[in-house]
Amino acid sequence: MTYLLVLAFIIVGSGWLEWGLRTRVLRRSRRLLLALAIGSVPFVLWDIYAISVGHWSFDESQVTGVVLPLQLPLEEILFFIIVGFAAILTLEAVRSVRGRPIGDEAANLTAAEPEEPVT
Repeated sequence: MTYLLVLAFIIVGSGWLEWGLRTRVLRRSRRLLLALAIGSVPFVLWDIYAISVGHWSFDESQVTGVVLPLQLPLEEILFFIIVGFAAILTLEAVRSVRGRPIGDEAANLTAAEPEEPVT
């Protein structure tokens, strides 16, 4: 259960950035899911391997006991999703505060600017 409390603390600690600083991370769900998948899948695979060969285990008194296929505790999947989401929120919050659009946002801003007349 302690594991879930830590995850809840992470959500509370960073979740307000979505609305407080208008990071708009949840509005770009496809991008968010892609980023979380790229960041999480390798670690989930590594966890599955480490658990299967006995290199890694979880204290049963600290987790709920809900175990997913391949002996992966629910909290471990939630960890990768929640920590990844918190990291993305933090990055987007810093960008928002500093006024630094990147990627397609910067391209959209550049495209919206009128061209200067040629003289």
